[in-house]
Amino acid sequence: MHQVRRGRFTVTRAQDVWIWDDTGRRYLDGTAALWYCNAGHGRQEIIDAITQQMKQLDAYQIFGDFANEPALRLADAVAERAPMDDAKVFFTSGGGDSIDTAGKLARAYFQATGEPERTVLISREHGYHGTHGFGTALAGIPANRVAGPFVPDVVQVAHDDPTALEKTIVDHGPERVAAFFAEPVIGAGGVIPPPPGYLESAAEICQRHGVLFVADAVICGFGRLGNWFAIERFGVRPDMVVFAKAITSGYQPLGGVVVSGRVAAPFWEEPGRAFRHGPTYAGHPAACAAGLANIALMEREGLLERATKLEGELLSRLQTLAGHPLVSQVRGGVGLLGGVELDAERLAAEPGLPGRVAGAAREHGVLIRPMISSLGFSPPLTVTEEQLDLLVDAVAAGLDDVHTGTA
Repeated sequence: MHQVRRGRFTVTRAQDVWIWDDTGRRYLDGTAALWYCNAGHGRQEIIDAITQQMKQLDAYQIFGDFANEPALRLADAVAERAPMDDAKVFFTSGGGDSIDTAGKLARAYFQATGEPERTVLISREHGYHGTHGFGTALAGIPANRVAGPFVPDVVQVAHDDPTALEKTIVDHGPERVAAFFAEPVIGAGGVIPPPPGYLESAAEICQRHGVLFVADAVICGFGRLGNWFAIERFGVRPDMVVFAKAITSGYQPLGGVVVSGRVAAPFWEEPGRAFRHGPTYAGHPAACAAGLANIALMEREGLLERATKLEGELLSRLQTLAGHPLVSQVRGGVGLLGGVELDAERLAAEPGLPGRVAGAAREHGVLIRPMISSLGFSPPLTVTEEQLDLLVDAVAAGLDDVHTGTA
């Protein structure tokens, strides 16, 4: 809030991987906005789908037995692609809503199946799960845990050690633990891929103790890791997947939770048990029309396969930054995502260093995401190899400017 008193960066238009500010200057969007514009900006197919839907049915709620055709079609499309059996879909307005839904649903499931004492939710250090009530409690980024007290019975474990997860389940009592939340690749916490075998082991531990495995695919889903829900890449079949952002490539706000038939059964199969929960704009017809058009576009243009093809190209370019005095580590290689960890000693002296580097890169025509101790990269899946060169060259120049004191 204080920062914008001194000046704002105002975006006026966008096309494919490019955005323009109010001075007419062009920038490469190195983050697909907030991780979401996977299909690129200005795609006429999505715009037309939204426009046509608004002409026919602008908006209507989907509570109770109400529905609309785009919501029904998109629910079918999501369920068909989901990595679980007999999938059912609960729509929301976005990622934060979806995490709150998953947290409430996990506890409600055990209440409905005779284990009401299962209320404990487990998340990982460095994990990001939005800024709503459950998401703030689940946050593994300390700076995001603001304005407590938080939702109770939520604990964090190490992000890379499955034995720590099992110990936490055992220490709290398996009969008290409801769900484990995990991003397939940690996003806002620094773009941290899982160690080999970690997610597979975590899923097995959860299954053995009757704990629901919730994959948070808000950042990683809909193409970013080369598949629809990201968790498939690791051979894991979760109990729930939380999604948002790239389901519409950000053209409309939409999110949801896709759950296995087993988890849905107490509410889907048994009469008289309502899950009393839902955002006003859940299943918004124009948002669902955008989702349908986005999925069709991504399939037609092979954007999921393109993410897999380009993941190594992005990582190899980011690795050229590894020897810079301000850089301590480069991460990536799992999807079209990358992270550059900044030098700990410099960060200790200047906590605002990521923002300063991102600002310097902006001066060289590229937008990247500053995080707590690192820089994040997630360009649209339409990006070219030449544009990746431009992206990393601008970041290198920004790092140099900060290091030499010219920025």
